[in-house]
Amino acid sequence: MTERFAVELGKLANSPALYPKESMLAVEERHKSLFIGLPKESSFQENRIGLTPDAVKQLTDQGHKIWIEAGAGSPSKYSDNDYSEAGARIVYSPEEVYEAGIVLKIAPPTYDEIEYLRPGQTLISALHFGNLTSDYVNALLRKKINAISFELIRDKSESKPVVRAMSEIAGSSVMLIAAEYLSSSNDGKGVILGGITGVAPSKVVIMGAGTVAEYAARAALGLGAEVKVFDNHIYKLRRLKHNIGQQIFTSTLDKAILYNELKQADVVIGALVAEEGRMACMVEEGVVGQMNPGSIIIDVCIDQGGCFETSELTSHSRPIFRKYDIIHYCVPNIASRVPRTASTALSNIFTPIFTEISKFGGINEVLFTNEHYRSGVYIYKGSLTNSQIAKKFGMRYKELGLMIAVRN
Repeated sequence: MTERFAVELGKLANSPALYPKESMLAVEERHKSLFIGLPKESSFQENRIGLTPDAVKQLTDQGHKIWIEAGAGSPSKYSDNDYSEAGARIVYSPEEVYEAGIVLKIAPPTYDEIEYLRPGQTLISALHFGNLTSDYVNALLRKKINAISFELIRDKSESKPVVRAMSEIAGSSVMLIAAEYLSSSNDGKGVILGGITGVAPSKVVIMGAGTVAEYAARAALGLGAEVKVFDNHIYKLRRLKHNIGQQIFTSTLDKAILYNELKQADVVIGALVAEEGRMACMVEEGVVGQMNPGSIIIDVCIDQGGCFETSELTSHSRPIFRKYDIIHYCVPNIASRVPRTASTALSNIFTPIFTEISKFGGINEVLFTNEHYRSGVYIYKGSLTNSQIAKKFGMRYKELGLMIAVRN
């Protein structure tokens, strides 16, 4: 009897009835046609667009409806005809494009643009956490929308694909910018970025060891410059050296060593990441005043407050100013300097996301099924779901995971 009981128990343990089927654990795949709107960017010198005509063609071929405001692609050198031929509908007012169920912008919407939003819509845009105010957050909350910050979106590898792509562009661009302003044609000190036989190489100091720093270091080393990298995170410095594949000078942010190198540098790149709203290091005005005349500072993190006391926000039309005869380049949106490349990079990220949203039946379903997308959500159904924003402004927030679980 005992043996028979054991056999029956084994059969029961292996019975599929005891285990939930895969279809019960995940949302059933059901393709849904999406309605996507691409407004014309109104923010100053924002030249990028979220989808290229090729991406629009791919999505419209899948049955999705895409409306684009006239002229939205022009800064990236895409014409309305390019988008029309790809299957998009050209509309001529923001009111029309904001009829879409999903609105894809690059810059955060202005207060005027927020008024076009309506309950139940999904907004995908940048958030610009450093410039965020409680009034702005409340204006979005009142609209009862879903809001996703693409800077916060993570992929299955837990990296932030949009931040990574834009950082690669910024890092590759800074050395081109430095070379431009070191030349005498731009009233620079008249040196080549790099070095030639018999002439000492130019000196490049990079503050930070993230993606911007990695790509800037690659470009500088490729030109033959002497590169020194500073960061307080040893693992970042180690990773940067490994990725570059060369032994280069690295150091923690020891002010005595750093300031001595800054005084000798031809190019200084500020690429530190603010932690808890504060820069790991702020270079005092007096130190900048002791740098070599004609040297250039490129403060990539100016949108987070910058890491030089002398930094002031500049623009693509007036990118530099001089202080203590040191050239300062403090444009916050370097990737917008090459909008066609940046738009293609963004499009390569957003197109698969929209395909996945469609596959699972909508925004709510894809958030329920794919946890890595939830990191980008800061408003869900009109409720704040981002703890950092809540902490910054003393606001209440709800756990997104719980809201989705209850809904489903």
